[in-house]
Amino acid sequence: MLDSNTITTVKATVPLLEQAGTAITEHFYKRMFKHNPELLNIFNESHQHTGEQPKALFNAVLAYAKFIDKPEVLSGAIEHIAQKHTGFLIQPEHYTIVGNHLLATLKELAPDVVTDEVLAAWTKAYQVLAGIFIERESTIYSEYQQAEGGWKGPREFTVLEKNVESDLITSFKFAPVDGKPVKSFKPGQYLSLVTNPNSSVHQEIRQYSLSDKPNGKTYRISVRRESRGVKPGIVSNYLHNQINVGDTLKILPPAGDFYLQAKQETPVVLISAGVGLTPMVSMLNTLVANKHQAPIYYLHACEHSLVHAFKPFIKQVEAENKNVQSLTWYRQPTSIDQQGIDYQFEGTMQIDDIKQQVLLPNAQYYLCGPFGFMQTINQQLLSAGVDPSQIHYEVFGPQHTL
Repeated sequence: MLDSNTITTVKATVPLLEQAGTAITEHFYKRMFKHNPELLNIFNESHQHTGEQPKALFNAVLAYAKFIDKPEVLSGAIEHIAQKHTGFLIQPEHYTIVGNHLLATLKELAPDVVTDEVLAAWTKAYQVLAGIFIERESTIYSEYQQAEGGWKGPREFTVLEKNVESDLITSFKFAPVDGKPVKSFKPGQYLSLVTNPNSSVHQEIRQYSLSDKPNGKTYRISVRRESRGVKPGIVSNYLHNQINVGDTLKILPPAGDFYLQAKQETPVVLISAGVGLTPMVSMLNTLVANKHQAPIYYLHACEHSLVHAFKPFIKQVEAENKNVQSLTWYRQPTSIDQQGIDYQFEGTMQIDDIKQQVLLPNAQYYLCGPFGFMQTINQQLLSAGVDPSQIHYEVFGPQHTL
């Protein structure tokens, strides 16, 4: 527990943090990687170039300072981050390194404001927070290891299948080299792949949503080839270009705090755009396999049919299950795309187009896709009267709040 003086002192630094903005976390990462370059084997360097990681860390630090006296407000964020950390093999000793650089950053950027008293308060505050994460992550590691089919650390898997789902997305099916069972997972969770691509001097860890229902024997992920931005996706291109059936990869146990929770009598609305469909396909497969009784709607948005992954599968599921209906938006249909067959709506997704169908009492809404897309859909649902507790979402990459 933190004493009142420490809490007051930390909260008093909120204006300083807000004024400095992401300059704090940008300086922090540069400092840390300079003195501890081995951590580049854990952190996704491309997120540094895009600014996503410094922004996400800044928001987390600011939230901690604001709500340091209200830990219940932070519980959801802490669980999300702890789950992500286990997918990067974060260990207790990493918190010491991070803490040292974070405190040094505050002192270096604001030496006149960050007095010895302020530094002492932040040291105490950081130690308490680090302790919370270390304890929770230790529990997660233990649970994953002790679960049926579970394990700890990287485990070798063989690629059983490699299937092209669209011009951008390819699926990979894995089975463990040791032939033993694999841990089950909750639809919506992800796998962490530990790779060493030739194009990188560092170990690269990436997390990809599982795209099929649990079966205790194999896993499937579906990966978008990332060619956008200054630095094309190192691991996604490595998987697409170099990994083939029979190859071996190291994988960590399934993790994540975004997953299907609906009861049999609860209507479910799955909403995705682009590669955000991967956890939705896992959820849909699971709902159908469990003979879900309530209505299931699957709403998807993409550019056109060439990048519309799993289209035949979704149509088959819809044809075989009377309670399943899929609706698709193509932003820019091609000349070969047929409205009413390949897609139902042109342009961006508008919930108003179908509100009489999908705005159901007590329905649960699951969102995944580009951040801007989820922000828009979330706002549309809220404006239509959907309670925030009914909306669940997954952000690929560093965490942001809608």
